[in-house]
Amino acid sequence: MDKRLENFTDLNVYRTAFELQQRIFEITIRFPHEESYSLTDQIRRSTRSIGANIAEAWQKRRYPAHFISKLTDSQAEQAETQHWLVTCLECKYIKQSEYDELAKTCTRIGRMLGQMIKKANTFCRNEKVD
Repeated sequence: MDKRLENFTDLNVYRTAFELQQRIFEITIRFPHEESYSLTDQIRRSTRSIGANIAEAWQKRRYPAHFISKLTDSQAEQAETQHWLVTCLECKYIKQSEYDELAKTCTRIGRMLGQMIKKANTFCRNEKVD
């Protein structure tokens, strides 16, 4: 693991997830009002949960199983986000080009998370629990 990683905010995957979260927020502002408590809320929640689970994983890295569990939760949230993106496209709330950009970012996040899961021990602390 890179010794310069001091916080979850130093992780490329976290920064990418946060950028996706903000992009989704910007796009969903223009969604119809009747979607406020359904599609808009769902896609915002799932994208916010990607980064939140990465942050939780970082704090639980003393225990590899917990670290992997939270990263797996993050993976699930990015998959849910992809589902909502397809829904947004089919409802014609986003353009194909927006969908392509956002889906590509989700896939990238998924790959980064997958690599972190495979290499969990490089991120996890080997400290004794008091």
